[in-house]
Amino acid sequence: MPLARVIETSARVAATRSRTAKVELLAATLGEAARVAEQPARHAAVVADYLAGTLPQRTVGVGWRGLRDLPAPADRPCLEVLDVDDALSALGRLSGSGSLAVRGRMVGELFGAATAQEQRWLVGLLTGELRQGASEGVLLPAIARAAGVPETLVRRAVMLAGFPGPVAAAALLEGADALDRLGLEVGRPLRPMLAGSEPDVAAAVAAVGGGAEVAVDAKLDGIRLQAHLDRAADPPVRLFTRSLEEITDRLPEVVDAVLALPARAAVLDGEVIALRPDRRPEPFQVTGARTASSADPQTLARTTPVATYLFDLLHLDGQDLLDRPAEERWAALDRLAPDLTVERLRSADPAAAQAFFEDVLAAGHEGVVVKDPRAPYAAGRRGAGWVKVKPRRTADLVVLAVEWGSGRRQGWLSNIHLGARDPGSGELVMVGKTFKGMTDAVLAWQTERFLALETRREQHVVHVRPEQVVEIAYDGVQTSRRYPGGMALRFARVLRYRDDKAPGEADTLADLRS
Repeated sequence: MPLARVIETSARVAATRSRTAKVELLAATLGEAARVAEQPARHAAVVADYLAGTLPQRTVGVGWRGLRDLPAPADRPCLEVLDVDDALSALGRLSGSGSLAVRGRMVGELFGAATAQEQRWLVGLLTGELRQGASEGVLLPAIARAAGVPETLVRRAVMLAGFPGPVAAAALLEGADALDRLGLEVGRPLRPMLAGSEPDVAAAVAAVGGGAEVAVDAKLDGIRLQAHLDRAADPPVRLFTRSLEEITDRLPEVVDAVLALPARAAVLDGEVIALRPDRRPEPFQVTGARTASSADPQTLARTTPVATYLFDLLHLDGQDLLDRPAEERWAALDRLAPDLTVERLRSADPAAAQAFFEDVLAAGHEGVVVKDPRAPYAAGRRGAGWVKVKPRRTADLVVLAVEWGSGRRQGWLSNIHLGARDPGSGELVMVGKTFKGMTDAVLAWQTERFLALETRREQHVVHVRPEQVVEIAYDGVQTSRRYPGGMALRFARVLRYRDDKAPGEADTLADLRS
């Protein structure tokens, strides 16, 4: 199947706001992929991932730096989907001495065979910045429509298989029965259960328990980790992040901790975090840098070790536990790994939960997650069974620029660049950006507002006069070389625009550092 056909569909999906039209376009292309004479299942899987804007390989070792100097584009399209997939897989397998030069040559060969449009699309695919609007909200219904199967089956299968590609292949080639057979598989990551949120502990306890006993887990500010143990496999332990990226080779001390468990096979959900000698957590960036580092893992395990904490058990020695009540899963986890389980309170008393929350914060951690002991594990969903509570921080910042949106936000100014005051120079300095928390009404208002303040444009970025103050909620501040302010706001989201404040009243860099 020509890559140009996939790119054509991506462009048409990006050009329409109609969800129905998006689904129809995607379903037609998926159907074509499944009817290709050679390797139809692989075509369906790769095309589904490409239409979702994701790499089947997840990472191939090529980033912006490796894409700066591309060869002249080809005059006519000639790339085939599976040829591109083979080339990217080969890139992902490169390692060792001399691999950098080989990678550069292979990137040159791939992009030299691509037209200008294909080059732009491939750059977006490799950097994770495709602007095509084919989110899973439209891709999964499209798979269901193309295969003639219930959408609920597709959604559950994707939750358990992790990615839409294998599910598309199974649905399109084998139908509903194949989706029914897709389940938890040790060694293959499934999507983690997610938590909703409430503003305070009492509200979370009421929402989850309704007067009954709840569990209150300490929420650590680390990296979510899914650990798979299968002593019959090679390797016997595999570790995956929340985004399902495999990082097994980077965390040998975590592998050792999992290997020490008295089980033949297990799938565990937890967190890893770097701790100081006094057992207080290091800043999140220390943990993030450690789990992302490609330096020698054995050296890092000695210099910057991470501690393993577990809070759920999804499979044990041939038995899937996903649909069991949480308290059964927790009891099995306590027997399996009593020294690794996260700190947990069981109570129906909001006052006891609040006191636990305050103790967790005093210990330097992020907050709590209130959990329903009766709930199954809702893979990939933000269900009512888990609700997180974190202290909310806010800042009044100034909008410096705005980016045009894509997908559902196409045609609106969306992502706002945020500035804080430098008290020394009086200048506004960028400390982050966000589009979180914006309703359609806010998007419409801010599009009109910021076009009226426009000073210049730079590609998809509209620079504006720094006159509008916005109140931002955020979870924390971390150092960053990405922004001129030397810091970045974590999980920034818009609360409201402040017409009652002038830019000179905005918060300063010192306020954020404090």
